[in-house]
Amino acid sequence: MRIVVVGDVMLDVDLSGEATRLSPDAPVPVVDVSGVRRRAGGAGLVARMLAEDGWPVTLVTVLGDDDAGRQLESHLAGVRLVSGPSGHASPVKTRVRAGSHPVVRFDQGCGKAPVPDASPAMLRAVEQAGVIIVADYGRGLAANPQLRDLLARLAGSVPIIWDPHPSGPDPVPGVAVVTPNLAEASKAAGAYTNHHDAAPQDAGTQDPAVQAGRILMEEWQSRAVLVTKGEQGAVLLQQGSNSQQAVPAPRVEAGDPCGAGDRLAASLAVHLLAGRELGEAARLAVHDAADFLASGGVSALPDQAGFTAAAPKPRNQAAGRLRTSEPLLLARAVRENGGTVVATGGCFDLLHAGHVRSLAAARELGDCLIVCLNSDDSVRRLKGPERPIISQQDRAELLLAMECVDAVMVFDEDTPEAALERLRPDIWVKGGDYKGARLPEADLVEKWGGRCLTVPYHPARSTTGLADALAKVS
Repeated sequence: MRIVVVGDVMLDVDLSGEATRLSPDAPVPVVDVSGVRRRAGGAGLVARMLAEDGWPVTLVTVLGDDDAGRQLESHLAGVRLVSGPSGHASPVKTRVRAGSHPVVRFDQGCGKAPVPDASPAMLRAVEQAGVIIVADYGRGLAANPQLRDLLARLAGSVPIIWDPHPSGPDPVPGVAVVTPNLAEASKAAGAYTNHHDAAPQDAGTQDPAVQAGRILMEEWQSRAVLVTKGEQGAVLLQQGSNSQQAVPAPRVEAGDPCGAGDRLAASLAVHLLAGRELGEAARLAVHDAADFLASGGVSALPDQAGFTAAAPKPRNQAAGRLRTSEPLLLARAVRENGGTVVATGGCFDLLHAGHVRSLAAARELGDCLIVCLNSDDSVRRLKGPERPIISQQDRAELLLAMECVDAVMVFDEDTPEAALERLRPDIWVKGGDYKGARLPEADLVEKWGGRCLTVPYHPARSTTGLADALAKVS
């Protein structure tokens, strides 16, 4: 179940301050630097994001034997690092910002680099992957012949997300999805136009992302192409389908888009590893990238030097950005960080104050709260043909919008036993209406050493009461 990130790393340096005057030597602003932040960039940023979220991640890369390379190692603490020598200087990208506005960027050691070797240890690490992200930043690793042969062999059995670079090689055939942005897709597709002069246009669309994506999917022989379009979201094209899926992005206020593509690739890997269908994984990943930008993007990331993934995270932070992710993987991540997994269950049709109070009380018992939610069919069998009032998708979305809920696990049976057997929470919580009686799930939960607890119940507040009141009003 390990996520393996393969690709080029660089040292990102952010100099921030205020510009209140022009230089006497030239009409350029003088920035009074008040803050300096360094972090691993490129494939290193993708791996850091996953490690911060609690996933087991391996970074396969090459590093320079210089001060920048050693700094990169320190900023990758907490990531399982399998690296070889790059044979050249470590690339460093320094951004200068005045307030929220970028002023200039300096690149050092970012010229064309020779294709590095891939050591046996690097190749072995790739073979252990449950899902692979190729984060190509044009520094040569993705062009290594041995690595490419291995990735091509694995593509049939392991999901591979390939984030391409204009200076890098084509993706290997058979990868699950390639994720160029619109500018990258248009430029890459332009190189193949002679092959596609007679290609039919997609009926009913002149979207350049669709046209470029179709060309690239054929040329790259990938199973899908996800062309990202910034605030306009993305478009997903898949082999064997003549249609395309538009993936809208939530509207967010974000000044710096840096890192959004890395967040999208990382989230895609998590959702594919969880077994989600690609269209759903793409939708969730686009939302995750928008949330990342809305929360401040790379500038809001914590100082990474010395971070240790194995260290338990503080309560209410163990789940991190995993609120939309697969509950089984979330439970594993929290448990591996030394945390306590709490679960509760129910229909949660028409959320009311009683639900909110019970869920908040349950969350206080551990480091994440996973809600086992009855599906629409399950609710119908339990409550009658007029229920549920709210669909399972909307009920799950409303639950996830609550600060105290970290994940939702929908089950189709009449009881949550099968879901609990898979989830195996440390604590199973029900409302206090069970007080004094043994919970029906107690024997099952105690089988793996878990506990059953009750939280306060509020009898004056119920979905049935709300439904009856609404029926009278209507």
